[in-house]
Amino acid sequence: MARVVNFNAGPAALPLAALEQARDELIDFEGTGMSLLEHSHREPPYEKVHREAIELLRRMLSVPESHDILLMQGGARGQFAIVPMNLLHAGKSADYVVTGTWAKQAHEEAVLFGNMAGAKARVVVSTEKDKKFTRIPTKDELAFDPSAAYVHITSNNTLFGTQWQSYPDVGDVPLVADMTSDLLSRPIDVSKFGLIYAGAQKNVGPSGVTVVIARKDLIAGGRTDIPQIFRYKSFADSESLFNTPPTFSVYVMRNTLRVLEQQGGIEALTRENAAKAKLLYDTIDASPDFWRAPVEKASRSIMNVVWRLPTEELEKKFLSEAKAESLVGLKGHRSVGGVRASIYNAVSLGDVEKLVAFMREFEKKSG
Repeated sequence: MARVVNFNAGPAALPLAALEQARDELIDFEGTGMSLLEHSHREPPYEKVHREAIELLRRMLSVPESHDILLMQGGARGQFAIVPMNLLHAGKSADYVVTGTWAKQAHEEAVLFGNMAGAKARVVVSTEKDKKFTRIPTKDELAFDPSAAYVHITSNNTLFGTQWQSYPDVGDVPLVADMTSDLLSRPIDVSKFGLIYAGAQKNVGPSGVTVVIARKDLIAGGRTDIPQIFRYKSFADSESLFNTPPTFSVYVMRNTLRVLEQQGGIEALTRENAAKAKLLYDTIDASPDFWRAPVEKASRSIMNVVWRLPTEELEKKFLSEAKAESLVGLKGHRSVGGVRASIYNAVSLGDVEKLVAFMREFEKKSG
């Protein structure tokens, strides 16, 4: 079959080699006579995969020993609630920087839990204007509470195409980041964060796995008056085998991480992602009367590039013709509209070159 070029925002493109390995091992995993889908998570065949996935994450992200890596379920939405459930103690307050829909929903969940637990969640600053988030706040806008339980940010905003280019200085307060859509896309100093969480389905693997990287002292000091299944400590103490994990999703994530490491790891991914984003933004900026990028240049995402055409009718035509050329997943989120290309790790520079060639031809005949 001819594979399409996949620009979906998530679940997103996966490396072909990772998928091929899953296909080849689907019925008989490593000579065991059964699929990994059928293996117990308590037996050596799966345990080996599980531990390798965690080790690959630690190696590729240079995660220090001060932090544990947890494999959980429930996606980033689950973490919107689980973070305050663990870290927001009675009488305390947490600071939230709201830069998009998911950041806004994370704050709302923290407010909900805080109301039940005798705690608060404060919005430090919101960049929402006329229901649009077109920028990341400036340093001057960020006045954090030095006694806050934590500061929460969303590092990359898939709907609106904005991204933190550098992370805020929060002093001694733990910095918590939802990195669902840009984890593993560029280098990060994990030691600067109290906790990082990410749904795997953008850059790291398939849907079903949620990666949590948390400081051990924060895990140890987490609330104990919440159900065990929601405690980070339950997963840290059991090597993320507290309950049955999403075994096949972890396996495909392991395959994906293997491929990304073999391709050169974070350094190679950083170069490729920067080149893809530059090519696409340069194409948009070259014809401002036809393509319009609404995000301030200093806040542009290298993962999710959003733009508009002169009319919605022309956008529909663009999307329809792009699909006919096997360029799929380009429709903007239903709450935003327009066009969006999600250019995650598994989307190659060659894939973006195909999109740009189509854009130039479309502009030529329609502009």
